[in-house]
Amino acid sequence: MKRVRNTLHAFPLRSIALATCFATASGLAWAQDEDTATEQLLEGIQNGERVEIRLPDPEKQLPLEDLRKFTEVFSRIKDAYVEEVDDRQLLESAIKGMLSDLDPHSTYLAPKDYEDLEESTSGEFGGLGIEVGMENGFVKVIAPIDDTPADKAGVEAGDLIIKLDDKPVKGMSLEEAVQLMRGKPGSILTLTIMREGETGPIEIKVERDIIKVTSVKSRMLENGYGYVRITQFQADTGSQFRDALSKLEDELGSDLDGLIIDLRNNPGGVLQAAVETADVVLDDGLIVYTEGRIQSSRLRFSASAGDVMEGTPIVVLINGGSASASEILAGALQDHERAVIMGTKSFGKGSVQTVIPLDETHAIKMTTARYYTPDGRSIQATGIEPDIEVRPAELKELDSKPFFTEADLSGHLQGKNENQQPKNGSDSQAEDEAASLADRDYQLRSALNLLKGIRILNPQDKGQAEGSSQ
Repeated sequence: MKRVRNTLHAFPLRSIALATCFATASGLAWAQDEDTATEQLLEGIQNGERVEIRLPDPEKQLPLEDLRKFTEVFSRIKDAYVEEVDDRQLLESAIKGMLSDLDPHSTYLAPKDYEDLEESTSGEFGGLGIEVGMENGFVKVIAPIDDTPADKAGVEAGDLIIKLDDKPVKGMSLEEAVQLMRGKPGSILTLTIMREGETGPIEIKVERDIIKVTSVKSRMLENGYGYVRITQFQADTGSQFRDALSKLEDELGSDLDGLIIDLRNNPGGVLQAAVETADVVLDDGLIVYTEGRIQSSRLRFSASAGDVMEGTPIVVLINGGSASASEILAGALQDHERAVIMGTKSFGKGSVQTVIPLDETHAIKMTTARYYTPDGRSIQATGIEPDIEVRPAELKELDSKPFFTEADLSGHLQGKNENQQPKNGSDSQAEDEAASLADRDYQLRSALNLLKGIRILNPQDKGQAEGSSQ
């Protein structure tokens, strides 16, 4: 006998009509499911079968009283607010409220916000050049983007913006604050910020400009040691990273002895770009996976065969401004023991946002999943802990009195190479600039010294790599 599971049993038609009325009173979703239930009952009765139908759990449906409360508030605002409010504006405000109360990264995207998001992922947009979020009602700087007005003006990761010109930020939505920060190139915006370690507010004047972000920058630090700075993850960052490595090796004329990947103050960006970047230096294995409530949010990303650097030692620099996609890359290389992670703990944004278009000009950006490193670590609100913690510090060489050496002693034995002149200086201006960069940056210098130590202890590694590629 055909059987359909249910919580009702072969009601007469009058009872069916009553059930349908009850469902309609409880909400549209109930009514639609009840229509299906009615069809199943009628079919069963006609076939002489016993029919069971499972109706939705009333406790999981939106309560009728809450719907009434919403319509009551809507009506009160329409009737009594000090100024007349458009119905569309009220509905959009309700949508914004629903999303903004979920977490700091879920939001409603009106046409201008939607356009701005598309511009930021493409690598060119107008504004100050900072990645921001909300914290306790204030705008928090996640990271300034390299070589942008905010970066040059001295804005730092962790700064809390409390005023934009003369307008207090408290009470603004993140979208409203971002809209105020954007403007005509050449115009000046005064940021009033609170900074840890400072006794009072600081004012920083920033000149707006067209922000053109170069995602990947590279240079040779010293002969054999490459440096790649990733400012944020855009759609083509993976291919740019691969090209940067090829350029460094072409410049050197051989394989690198070591590589530093600088992710400090990198606010993240496109997840797929972080995956492609990790794939360049991983031979195989899981890179990252995501877990959410719906099937489409459960994804796994794995590396394809082939590490283009063939095991060359890597140090990755991170700090509190390294977020999201930066943490995906750092976490993957850390779990695979492919790189040493150095610096300070990262930001801790371990969630994935999906942009869901509502029409051609509106969308919602909603958190749909958490991401996990290959070893199953969720870094949401905890961050990536570096393997070697190195805090920022100022470098200052101390003047010391000259020491006498054997060569200064009268009548000393002649050394075999005593009369040879030491090699003087660097071979090029570029090497001088690179050395100066490492001298100014304590974390970078520490990373370079670590790579040199690895090279000294394992001098055969490069030779093995060269031999295996032939």
